[in-house]
Amino acid sequence: MALRPEVRHVRVVVAEIEEAGRYLLTQRRANAVFPLLWEFPGGRVEAGEDDAAALSRALMERMGLPVEVLGLSMQSSHDYEDYVVELFVYRAQALGAPQALRVQGFAWVAPEDFESYTFPPADRAAVAQLLGIEG
Repeated sequence: MALRPEVRHVRVVVAEIEEAGRYLLTQRRANAVFPLLWEFPGGRVEAGEDDAAALSRALMERMGLPVEVLGLSMQSSHDYEDYVVELFVYRAQALGAPQALRVQGFAWVAPEDFESYTFPPADRAAVAQLLGIEG
């Protein structure tokens, strides 16, 4: 997809953390954009950060969760009205237990149960790709 220079682009990194066949999902806070929807844990890349540093920082800030970033799993982009999200999904290994510090909550979810969770539009493509279905 070609970049739309007239529209702000936001680079977001998220973690695909799998344990025992379940994936870690977080629920957005009630006062966030897309309140209370579910997503892979992560956050925006700040100026001067590489993706791995941004992902490690975001997971520590939001979940107190140290991780080892293993590699890029997939990427997608989604056009919203006022901006474009460039989403980069990285496989990661949790090096501790998650906590709900700056998220509403979290859950370990089996792929067959993803349909019970509502995801923001940018995350739907990543979920579909992970599950091997069309988004």
